[in-house]
Amino acid sequence: MNARRDLLQEYDDGRVVPYPGRTLGRSHVLSAQQREPKTCSVVVVSYKTGPILLECLGSVLEQTNVTQLILVDNGNSRTMVQSLNALADENPQLEIITGHGNVGFSRGCNIGARRARGEYLLLLNPDTLIGENTLENALNVFDEHPGASMITVRLENPDGSEQRGGRRNLMTPWTCLVEQFRLDRLAPNHPHFKRLNLNETLPFTEVTKVQCISGAFMLMPKTTFDNLGGMDEEYFLHVEDVDFCMRIEKSSGFILYVPHVSVVHQQGTSRVYSGFVEWHKSKSFVKYFFKHFQPQYPKPLLNIFAAAIYTRFVLRLFPMTMRWIFDRVFSPKTQTMIRAPASSPARDHAIRSS
Repeated sequence: MNARRDLLQEYDDGRVVPYPGRTLGRSHVLSAQQREPKTCSVVVVSYKTGPILLECLGSVLEQTNVTQLILVDNGNSRTMVQSLNALADENPQLEIITGHGNVGFSRGCNIGARRARGEYLLLLNPDTLIGENTLENALNVFDEHPGASMITVRLENPDGSEQRGGRRNLMTPWTCLVEQFRLDRLAPNHPHFKRLNLNETLPFTEVTKVQCISGAFMLMPKTTFDNLGGMDEEYFLHVEDVDFCMRIEKSSGFILYVPHVSVVHQQGTSRVYSGFVEWHKSKSFVKYFFKHFQPQYPKPLLNIFAAAIYTRFVLRLFPMTMRWIFDRVFSPKTQTMIRAPASSPARDHAIRSS
């Protein structure tokens, strides 16, 4: 695929478009009716996700290119399992893998990907809703950019705003400092003071090359996943997506962000103890820095970063725990309305707590 990258023109701002007058092979000149439909396996890893999981799976099953929907059940309620089994009985493309316990997100992705038979693989978070033709529109981007290792789409909050983390620069110890302390304000246009997250920058209007994306929506040729050896299973939860993007960068691949296709990602739907999540996030940050930034950064400096990360976790643990208890004990159970993605027909998604 790299041999075809000479057909693409890359701009300084990351935009990647075909050269005027050049073709990108047979798929570029054939009409949509003449092309063979792309096959895609979708992997969803779920752990105590809540009712939105059924909404997520339902939105995936409406997509025309889905030949397989693989749900890796790391642990859900008995009521949810019954609903999932009923959904699988009605939809033969839904496969449920269960019985392995909570093995973490990375290993769950690998378990699901080993079952995948499609030409393309989509890793999708269980609290994500995709509208009509979203997957088809995203897959069509590979026709115009055949060398892309992976693509993502615009991640939106339920209110329609762009979600943090959907497009970003690769995480380094320095970019983390810039983001944490907003050092970019000292020199807004300096290349060494770039922010980690890009959602507060000007929105992209064209398909654009980015360094890093969120694991909520990662669409790639199955060969990309296989050639990289899948997700690093030493990341139990969080940062595995950043690690995967870093490995694409190191393998001379590239990632594209597609702004004209969108999905809704509602975060925080799992009823897992927030301290558990934050602990694994802290461990993953430390692993990532030591894995990718030795010997560029001296080990004593990385140890200081690790100490700062764990100190931050300890300082946040008590208020985080109190807030989690309050939300579970005192907050009323409410109905959450999720706006349909822009690429789907207007419709409301009602998510009711079980």
